[in-house]
Amino acid sequence: MADDSTQSFKAVDLAVQLSPALKTKPHVVDFGTVFTDHMLTVEWSVTEGWQAPFIRPFTNLSLHPACSSLHYGIQLFEGFKVYRGDDSRLRLFRPMLNMSRMADSAKRACLPAFDQTELLECIRRLVEIDQDWVPQSDSASLYIRPTFISTEPSLGVKRPGRALLYVILCQAGSYFNSEADAISLWADPKYTRAWKGGTGDCKMGGNYGCSLFAQYEADDYGCQQVLWLYGQDHQITEAGTMNIFLHWINQDGEEELATPPLDGIILPGITRRSILELTRKWGEFKVTERYLTMSQLCCAIKQQRVKEMFGSGTACMICPIGHIVYLGENLHIPCRDKQSVTSRLTKELTDIQYGRTPSDWTFMV
Repeated sequence: MADDSTQSFKAVDLAVQLSPALKTKPHVVDFGTVFTDHMLTVEWSVTEGWQAPFIRPFTNLSLHPACSSLHYGIQLFEGFKVYRGDDSRLRLFRPMLNMSRMADSAKRACLPAFDQTELLECIRRLVEIDQDWVPQSDSASLYIRPTFISTEPSLGVKRPGRALLYVILCQAGSYFNSEADAISLWADPKYTRAWKGGTGDCKMGGNYGCSLFAQYEADDYGCQQVLWLYGQDHQITEAGTMNIFLHWINQDGEEELATPPLDGIILPGITRRSILELTRKWGEFKVTERYLTMSQLCCAIKQQRVKEMFGSGTACMICPIGHIVYLGENLHIPCRDKQSVTSRLTKELTDIQYGRTPSDWTFMV
């Protein structure tokens, strides 16, 4: 286990080296392909502890060829965004939840503990320096990618004695080619994203890299994402890299918004949590965290009890689902309208993120 008593780095010790030449900012880019001028790095070793955090010009990393993050996947990451409001002020959306999730992932990966508040303050300073990269647009933002890797220069499978925590920023437009349309999902029980006792509830790179093969098979079936199933009863878990929600009339005749529970195989999404909290405040229908199976969904679709289905995540926020290919059958999901839960949540979350609705969920840069 990582040592929780490890003394953390402090934001007050932050050193800054500004880039002598700033990049030209393109107008339209694919998600995650164009990065800002600076990055944050913090090194750690078991002998010297945490070094002072350093904001420097964006550059490549230099790693030992035996680095255990490359060989054994001892690494993790986080992802959240900074938004420029109508008042031109910059806001982060519930960033301490990302810091907490990152700390949980680090513990599971046997990487050293750190002070979450100190890291957030260092990130705030990085965003402040590169603030000109934050667009003033409801359809674009600046994406923050904290990353934590083992830099242990050894082929031994062991707890790292060296590590690097770094943060990079990139432009973020639409995650999918067209978020205005509902996406399609391919569901096949032969692939599993995560399992009980594994790391499905942690934001580790291996969870995403191992999903690629199934993703490309989904493409062969004309679908954009994979609907991940688990167990013999084909439990619905996640949709691509998103948490999933079903708005329906359940077996008891109740209107319900349901999402799978956090049982160790589901990533505890910040957007997921926000959706649950918002809809429970509405008090208009039952909101539950419960297991959902494909047989329940198929039955509900045939009986016209499904109102809508959508995925949620930081990159996509809320993404409606239009149809699912399952065991050779094409299941059609009703589309959203202006009164749908999907549309209402999109507006409420957007208004909070861009400062139109005052909320303690936002953190000012």
